[in-house]
Amino acid sequence: MNDQPESLHAETPETIAEEIRDEIRLGHVQDDVSHVLEERLEEEGIDMRPEDVDELAEDIERDAST
Repeated sequence: MNDQPESLHAETPETIAEEIRDEIRLGHVQDDVSHVLEERLEEEGIDMRPEDVDELAEDIERDAST
């Protein structure tokens, strides 16, 4: 059973990636995607290996450009 209130939304790397994709498409992200992704993951307490962050950032950039 989940003890957290339903109003708290747990972020995942996938949801963060989708948010960044949307922000890139809207022109709100001009910085290095790897850096932005790393900051967002840290804010949510999500620990990923640097190479995994870079790979996900590349996927985000590729998806956002299509």
